Amino acid sequence: MITCKRGRELDAMRVSGRLAGEVLQGVAAAVVPGVLTRELDALARKLIGERGATPSFLGYRGFPAALCVSVNDEVIHGIPGDRRILPGDVVSLDVGVLYQGFHGDTATTVLVGVSDPDIIRLVDATRRARDAGIASVRPGVRLGDVSHAIEQVVQQAGCSVVREFVGHGIGQQLHEDPQIPNYGSPGRGPVLKVGMTLCIEPMVNLGRPDVSVLRDGWTVVAKDGRPSAHFEHTIAVCENGAEIVTAV
Repeated sequence: MITCKRGRELDAMRVSGRLAGEVLQGVAAAVVPGVLTRELDALARKLIGERGATPSFLGYRGFPAALCVSVNDEVIHGIPGDRRILPGDVVSLDVGVLYQGFHGDTATTVLVGVSDPDIIRLVDATRRARDAGIASVRPGVRLGDVSHAIEQVVQQAGCSVVREFVGHGIGQQLHEDPQIPNYGSPGRGPVLKVGMTLCIEPMVNLGRPDVSVLRDGWTVVAKDGRPSAHFEHTIAVCENGAEIVTAV
């Protein structure tokens, strides 16, 4: 069932979203050559705690960290550890914050000294695909219109949408209905209504769309070993379109 938030619930989503955006901004600024991915996770925990909030991801279905750090061909759900960030790396960060009973969820991809035009094209297309999906949100449109808008940007850039993982509703639960594929046909799916809160998050591969999960049970990688990118905002459907609650 897709829930709509009103009044205090929507205000709470705005707060948790803003906090998540602040944490992501702080962690992204720390992505430099030489930093360990576990140091980024420690920073995320510190920033979340300073805001009186709780990490949404830590312990979620057994996930062992507060932050997902996915590097190069890792698409999503990378577990922080002793990996050291190096020049040329593509680093995707995903963080969730729980504050006063509501979740905010946001992601970005950081380029560390990358000059390869194909990788720059990938990251730019993924960001623009997220933004196109958000721009298509308004009451009365169908979810398939959002999915189609995302897919069109990715295809035009010559990249591939990951199909096995999708965006989602969010609120008092980290993952709520509906699922939001990053591909699809316009005019299909549920109708968007005021008060729906959604995570728009394209996951895009430079090469083929095929992915697999590593033996750690979490880390999703591109099967062809080529880079991937991930951008995400939590949004609320409002009368005049989408309000980005994780923007800072």
